[in-house]
Amino acid sequence: MEKLMETVLLMLEGTQITLEIFFITLIMALPLGLMASLARISQLKPLSLLMEFYIWIMRGTPLMLQLLFVYFALPMIGIRLPDIAAALLSFTLNYAAYFAEIFRAGIQSIDRGQYEAAKTLGMTYGQTMRRIVIPQMIRRVLPPISNETINLVKDTSLVYILAMNDLLRVARTIVQREFDMTPFMVAAVFYLAMTFVLTWIFKKLEAHYGKYDM
Repeated sequence: MEKLMETVLLMLEGTQITLEIFFITLIMALPLGLMASLARISQLKPLSLLMEFYIWIMRGTPLMLQLLFVYFALPMIGIRLPDIAAALLSFTLNYAAYFAEIFRAGIQSIDRGQYEAAKTLGMTYGQTMRRIVIPQMIRRVLPPISNETINLVKDTSLVYILAMNDLLRVARTIVQREFDMTPFMVAAVFYLAMTFVLTWIFKKLEAHYGKYDM
């Protein structure tokens, strides 16, 4: 039991890195994804094409490759980032692209008649988006956002390749040292607990925003 408690305490330290990457990525990627989605559907063709290209690159290449590029390739052109900054940059740009496509689909799913009705009432484009479109869009995109958020929890394990002591790296280090598979099972429990909490939160959000479903 004492050995198990020691293992759990060590893995809690790794969990701090995992949670840090998760929360900061989510805080930055969600608004960036919303802005990218608005740029993607913009009437300004160059801006729209630029966002389409960015989304294509981010979604069309593996996140691990993007991590390796930021961490190893950028220093070749004089841009050196700390491990955590390199990880956050890669994760944020990657997930913002996925969120952008989710938000774009949500916005475009709103009936065009609501835009016309808002215009008739004298609302500006910004007011229409803020008061009418986005509240409904949030309700519709919550399920795919929930899926991507849960994927983000699991993808944080990719920082292992940057030699960062996240949850999975700590677990593997203990396994290699102790020749005991228990840390992998403990890590699985930690990941399952995090995804359980996220699933519960998104269920509550879906219930809250259900009143906007029209």
